[in-house]
Amino acid sequence: MAMNVAPSKLNPPDAEEIEYPASDGEPMAETGFHVTLLAYILSMLRAFFQSRNDVYVGSDMFIYYEEGDPQRRVAPDTFVAFGVPSHERRSWFTWKEGKGPDVVFEFTSKGTQEEDRWRKKGLYEWLGVKEYFLFDPLDEYLTPRLQGFRLIDEAYTPILLVNGQLRSEVLGLTLGAEGNLMTLTVTKTGERILPPPELLSAYRTLEARANEEAEARRAAEAEVARLRAELERLKGKSD
Repeated sequence: MAMNVAPSKLNPPDAEEIEYPASDGEPMAETGFHVTLLAYILSMLRAFFQSRNDVYVGSDMFIYYEEGDPQRRVAPDTFVAFGVPSHERRSWFTWKEGKGPDVVFEFTSKGTQEEDRWRKKGLYEWLGVKEYFLFDPLDEYLTPRLQGFRLIDEAYTPILLVNGQLRSEVLGLTLGAEGNLMTLTVTKTGERILPPPELLSAYRTLEARANEEAEARRAAEAEVARLRAELERLKGKSD
């Protein structure tokens, strides 16, 4: 009787034949607001490191961390890696680069809040990411909205939030929050890093729209509460 054996067991694919997709076809971020924030932070970090050819800043890119298994991957919102060429890549392979990211940023949304705080945090810790920062631009899902962790003895330790700011020892930058924006300031000089004017304008437009939507939502919730109270009052009178 012939034995049915999966072809992959009989002839395992060569490492060069394994496909590592550069995209999963999903949107790069949950909202246009978050997409703009990714571009905003990416542009500032790249501007800060533009004079160095040994620093790579990436955004929404697959990082593959186990050769031979395309499912072992993660896509940080933004990351910075030192000691590697600054040229562009479609994906990041830890076994080719010789390392993973040194710093990771995740911008939390409704759909990512649990993964950002638990699964990704544990994975980045295991991968040896030196600093991990979380920012909630809408200030709805994280308390505090800006959080940071530093790898000490192979485990993450919270970075102390001082006057609403976090200091990145790896980047030499101080992170803060201003409205719906995450700010970056050079720690040594206090110089604020700014994105291209067109990006800042686009972000401000989205910020104003988000604030209007939040205000409309609060007004609608207040009206629903008022109507419910009125309904209960009318029920009481009829009884």
